[in-house]
Amino acid sequence: MVQKKTEDEQTEPKRARGRPRAYDAEDALKRARDTFWQSGYSATTLDDLSAATGMNRPSLYGAFGDKRALYLATLQRYIEVSRAGMDQALAGDLPLGEALLHVYDLALGMYYRAGSAATGCFLTGTAVAEAINDEDVRSILADGLRVFDRSFEARFMRAQHGGELDPNADPAMLAKVASAILHSLAIRSRAGDKRAVLRATAEAGVAMICGAGPGAGSRGK
Repeated sequence: MVQKKTEDEQTEPKRARGRPRAYDAEDALKRARDTFWQSGYSATTLDDLSAATGMNRPSLYGAFGDKRALYLATLQRYIEVSRAGMDQALAGDLPLGEALLHVYDLALGMYYRAGSAATGCFLTGTAVAEAINDEDVRSILADGLRVFDRSFEARFMRAQHGGELDPNADPAMLAKVASAILHSLAIRSRAGDKRAVLRATAEAGVAMICGAGPGAGSRGK
């Protein structure tokens, strides 16, 4: 909805006042997301967002609404991008164990950025605190977690049909376990755990999950 609104506004022939909307909505959301990611929602100011996006306050309000609306938009976009990345990583022909490790490696690559402290996951790192008192944030957080569960579940169902998992395994429950590993990596990275330690944790988790299928544990090594 944000992108569509931006496109409509850019097609307006004239504006009575204010600066032209010469900005990239996707880039602005990314820069705003990184600002919230670094400082958290409460500590991030409109001045911080203005400096990060290169947009003055009137332009920010006109494009995205207030600070809260912009934050909600960054959460939604993060979930969309993350799901696309997960689906792509899980959609190929890699054995189940390798596919899962690929997802975790992508996550760790995002959590650990060169030259800065580990940031963890944007969704769980910022939304969990705000969800207590904000129903919209809580709803987006819950929906986002379910999105990740469904991506894992779809891969587990495919693995089950292909003989990588026991027919009696529960893909939905395994998906929650796989997601729990992902969340643990995010939290522990932000708490200061070394990347190599968390990579080993991911390997152990994958071995446990793949143990639900005959011989599948060796495929992830």
